[in-house]
This record gives sequence, C-alpha cells and structure tokens, in this order.
Amino acid sequence: MAREPQHAPARVCSLVSAEITAPTRTLALWCPAWAVATARCVDPALADVPVAVVERGKRGLVVRAASTEARAEGVTVGLRRREAESRCAELVVVDADPAAEARTFEAVARAMDPITPGVVLERPGVLTFPTRGPSRYFGGDDALSVRVLDAVASAGITSARVGVADGSFAARLAARTAGPAGARIVVPEGTPAFLAPWPVGVLSGVVGRDGAKPWPDGREGGAKSTSGGGDDLVSLLVRLGLPALGDFAALPASSVLARFGTDGARAHRLAQGLDEHAAPPAPPPPDLVETCEFDPPATRVDEVAFATKGLADRLLSRLERLGLACTQVVVEAETEHGEHLVRCWRHEGALTPAALVARVRWQLDGWLTQQGGLSGALTLVRLAPDRVVPAAVRQLGFWGGDAAAHDRADRALARLQGMLGHDGVVTAVVTGGRAPSERVRWVPWGEPRDDRVAPGAEVPTWPGAIPGPAPARVHAPPLPAELLDADGAPLAVSGRGEASAAPARLRCDALSDGGGAVTAWAGPWAHDLRWWDRVTHRRRALWQVVVGDDDAQVACLVAVENGRAGVEAVYD
Repeated sequence: MAREPQHAPARVCSLVSAEITAPTRTLALWCPAWAVATARCVDPALADVPVAVVERGKRGLVVRAASTEARAEGVTVGLRRREAESRCAELVVVDADPAAEARTFEAVARAMDPITPGVVLERPGVLTFPTRGPSRYFGGDDALSVRVLDAVASAGITSARVGVADGSFAARLAARTAGPAGARIVVPEGTPAFLAPWPVGVLSGVVGRDGAKPWPDGREGGAKSTSGGGDDLVSLLVRLGLPALGDFAALPASSVLARFGTDGARAHRLAQGLDEHAAPPAPPPPDLVETCEFDPPATRVDEVAFATKGLADRLLSRLERLGLACTQVVVEAETEHGEHLVRCWRHEGALTPAALVARVRWQLDGWLTQQGGLSGALTLVRLAPDRVVPAAVRQLGFWGGDAAAHDRADRALARLQGMLGHDGVVTAVVTGGRAPSERVRWVPWGEPRDDRVAPGAEVPTWPGAIPGPAPARVHAPPLPAELLDADGAPLAVSGRGEASAAPARLRCDALSDGGGAVTAWAGPWAHDLRWWDRVTHRRRALWQVVVGDDDAQVACLVAVENGRAGVEAVYD
C-alpha cells in the first residue's frame, strides 16, 4: 500500500518561467563498447576473442558494439551481421542484452558514490553528474577527472573516458574525444566553440519524441534515434547546407522554432551550448512522489516490478494531467535491515510506463547482484520525478479506442507477468530467417521489441529461404521422423545439395496414421550454416512434402540433419 512521501526529490523543471538558464557544469563518464564489456563479464571465455554485439535494426541484425580485436579486422558499428562475419571469420556474435548491461553498470555507478551523491545514469555505459561541489572539494576539474578514472579503474574498467563541459550533451561529446583512460576538459564558457565543428549528426541521438528505445544514443560513438524525429531533422539540416552545429547555432532561435518546431528548438539550444530546457529548475509538488511498502517484505525482483508497474502508471498519469512528461526519475529502495538505496536515471525522451518499469527492474537487479547483495528483503520502493518537461502534443484515436485498448491489454499482461515471471509473457516479433522456426523472435512483455517492420509489411526474403506459404504450426524441437525413398532407405543429401533419391514415404508418430506415402514434394533446400565455425557449424536439407491420400492429406516441412529426419512444421 502507498504512504505519504517523507521528502521530495531535489529538482525538477518548472514551467512558469521562460528565462534562459546557463547549462550546469557537468562531468560525463563514458565506457566505450559497454555491451562488449558486459558480454565478457557474463562469459569470461570471450576475454581475448573478437566479439560483436548485435541488435535488430531497419536492415536486420546490425552491429551495435565491437571489441578491439573485431575492429582490427574491419568490424564497425552499423555493419550487418552477415557482413561483419565475412570480415572476421573468428567473430563471436552476441545478442544485445540491455538488462544485463544495466546490471553490470551498477558496479561503475557504485564506484562514484564516494565522490558525489548526484550521479545520473544516462544509459548503461554513460553517467553524468554536476561538478560544482566535487570539483571544489578535489581541487578542480582536472583533479576530479583523475579521481573518477581511478575509482572506475578500481572497479576493473580501464578504458573509461571522462569529459567535462557546460551541460551533459557537451560533456558526453567531450568524453568521446578523450583518449583511453583519459579526460577532455572544456574550459568554462568555451562550450559553444567546442561544439561548433561537430557534425549535426550527433543531434540524432538526443532529439526525438518518444521513449520507446532503452537509450536513444545506445551505439558506440553516437547513434540514431529510433523515433525518426532526430534522423529527419539531421537529414533536413544537411540538405539545407547546415552540416555543422556551429552553422545551425547561428540561426535565429525564433526562426528555428517556426520552421522546425519544438524538437528543432531543443536541438538548437544544444548546438548553442545552452541548457536543453529554457525553464529554471524548481522544487516539485510533493504529491508527485509515489511510494509502495511491502508487507511482508519482497524477496523477488518480479514481485517488486509488478508493484512498481502500478506506481509508474499513477506517477505518469498525474504528470499527464498536469501537462508534464518525466525525463529523469529517482528510484529509491529500503530493506528490512534499514538499508537506503538511491539511484537516478535519465532518459532523452519522455518516459513511458514500460520504460520506467524497465529501469526500475534493471536497478533492482543491479542492487541484488552487486557484491554481497542486499542485507535483506525490500520493504519500500519509491519513484520520484527529478526532472519534468512540457508534454508533447499527441493525437489520440478518433474515439480514443486504440489508447484505451492498449492500456487495458498492458495492465492485463503486466498482471500475468507478475504471476508467471518476467519471461512468462512474451510477444512475437517477425524477423528474418531461412526456416519458419527462425522467423519469429519472442520478446518478454514490457521490453523494447525493436521491430523495424511496419504491421502488415512484407519481410524481405533471405537467400535460400523456404518459400511460402507460411506453415500454421512450427515445432521446436522438430518431431522425430523418418523420410524414406522408394526402397525404404533413409534419404541423404550430398555436399553439393543433391538428394540420394526422391522422397517416397514419411513416418512420424505425431501425424495421422503415423504418416504415409509422399504424394507430392519440393526441395531439397540445402543449408550450410556458419561454415567458418567448427563449434556451431550446421548442415541440413529441407523438403516440403504432402503425405496421405486425397481424403486425408497433410503438408509438412521435413528437415534432415546428421542423418536424422524431423518434422519442423505442418501446413494445416
């Protein structure tokens, strides 16, 4: 049950004043290729081998981060998986895991606690904090940067980089120009000159209207927003002859607002080296803090995440009624032994309930998996908005039906997820692949689907893919079967993809009457998968066969691998 908050968070953005505020002096800590570091932490066997972390993009699986060994072989961010593997035969490909990256990054954030309590997690691999107090205490920005790098090195991260500038946007860019285990300090009031030569492409990761993606600038070296708003703005600026931030910053603010809207005005402020929001911060209303107590204390992350789903819905609903959106939130937790834990998360776009719950889950996992863990079960979780901005205008359905149906389904599935576990409720995402079993990816409810295919759009066919129509049932693993020729011998396929004979009979206990004679067939389609890797190399051949007489026919997809046959799918 909820109780009144004991205190309010530090600062939020007030909307009553339009006065221009100077950006806060900020330190940004960047750990390059954090996704690779996380993969090696999960699997130490990847320590000295080429590694690429891939995520699903508009062109299929693309590289989001690559290790030093992989980059030396020509693997770069943005390459398609197939092209990356062709450049480096020994490349180990790992799927991106945002939750694991966030859990692992908690060790770095915890190393900053003795330096400052104002740490803000931008995304796994990047954190920021204001330097005013810590810089004075440690003797300046240079001494503070050395102290931060030493603290991170003690946590086992030796390639981190530090940037100090006016504003978090400029500080993150400064960190990208620093060398390994180095720092780049931009002199006070020198941020506009520092930003001027940067290409406008760096704005694509911080300008957008939705919060669907876990972190808009998640790729190493800056990435493009998934919302499309930042990409469209950058493309337009380049076509207008404004390739650099300095060119864009020289435009009049009123003209930018009239031509490019609120997103353009925000990008223009960043290009000028100003704070991203014009309104000064002010204390938030105390009723915007949502608290949940657990009696008995909660011992499972799933149980706490289910409760915080309600907190997130109530918090964001209150903000929406006030015409506000939350971009920075404080997550607090208390244990039955009196431990009090606080962490602040920032998001470039407006936080949605799903995105907010995901960050709470990541943070709780980080606290629970840290060395020593928590001393006891959780008794309290509190969510407090730390920064709010005016909510963007959005167009609802004609009768509001789409939004209402989505909210009802969201609540129902979240409740089922709380009872069955995080992986107990999944949704299907259509993806590329050769066989039907490879064309669907299951994503737990609440996690980003990252699907780039519009509903109803046709997914491009892979070379060597089984032709349509798609089967009604796909069996994983395949049903044991026997595919025989006219002499009763099992079918085999040569290295050239040639079948030993035509299929004549299919035996499978799961089919009606145990299978039967093959009346029609197509194939074989020979697949030589991952031929460059002896461990994961697979060779198989697939047939489409029709079994049975005219009264009871069934079409099946049969795979032959290592001399054994199996029914992969059934066409009903």
